[in-house]
This record gives sequence, C-alpha cells and structure tokens, in this order.
Amino acid sequence: MNQKLKTSIAFAKNLLVTGAISETSRQVEIDICKHISKEDHKIIVEFGMGHGNITQEILNTISPTSKLYAFEVKESFCDHVRKNILDDRLVIVNDGAQNLKKHIKENVNGVISSIPFSFFSKEKGLAIIQDAYDLLENNAYYSQVLYTKFNFKKFQQIFEACEITSNKNFITEYIYHCKKVRK
Repeated sequence: MNQKLKTSIAFAKNLLVTGAISETSRQVEIDICKHISKEDHKIIVEFGMGHGNITQEILNTISPTSKLYAFEVKESFCDHVRKNILDDRLVIVNDGAQNLKKHIKENVNGVISSIPFSFFSKEKGLAIIQDAYDLLENNAYYSQVLYTKFNFKKFQQIFEACEITSNKNFITEYIYHCKKVRK
C-alpha cells in the first residue's frame, strides 16, 4: 500500500483529531511556507504535524541554523515522523497547540498550522491564535490551512493583516496568511 493511501486511512480513522481526510496537496505545502524566514537562527512553530509532509517542506525552507517545533496530539503520528524525518532542527512536541506557551518561552519567527479549528470551541480557537500572536515577532506570519473560510474572522480579530488564498484540488483548501504588524 502506498504512503498516500496509508496516510488517508490514518487521517480518516482520526478525523476528529486531524480534521482532514488526506494530506494537504503539494501546492499547499509550498504556498503555506512562502512567508517563512530563510534567515539564520529563526524559530518556527508548526501546529498539526500529521505525517510530516508540511513539516518536511518547512525544513526544506528554513536555514541550517533554525529550529522547528512541531506540535502533534496524536502519538502515533509523532512516532511516524520521528522514524521518517531525521533532522536535528526538528523538535517534536506531543501536545496540543493550546499548550504552546508551556513549551516555548521565546519569540517565534513564524507559525504554520493545519489544526482543525472547526472542531474547537470559539474560545479555544481564539486562545490558540492569541497565544501564537503573542509569541510572534513583529512582521512575522501565522499561516493556516483549512477546508473552509468560516474561521477567517477569528484570525482577523487578532491579526492586523490577513489574506486568504485557495487551492482547488479534490477538496478546496484555503490558506490564511496573517501578519503581526505592531505599530
């Protein structure tokens, strides 16, 4: 059985955790990472690592001296990525995005997320976005992929600059790019 099919089965079995029935498309992997800094010594955070396809694209984008903290609640997904992505820049955090500040105490230079906001309460979703905003350095981006535009207003409540793009694939994937712009 090929890896894409295995991943789709694993995602479908864990739909309420992953919020997805398959990996994101290759185009989304590229688009969601377009605002990541390529400069040295940057810290990037990923929410919802899954089987690591976006994780690998982040690692392909960041500098050799940067670090990626990848959050994932599903332990089997963490184990899968530990076995398949061998990179010293990757720190796997087997915990939810709502515990970001428990694990990271310093400013971050970007957040990439594929967590299923549609399955969270409004309060939990806003708290996750606010915590990420609080840790983001000025002019950094939080980029989120979802299958709906429904949650875009939550991001607009917190971030000063937000845009939405879409990738029409089997299922339309929307990418929110939200920039922290403090004056």
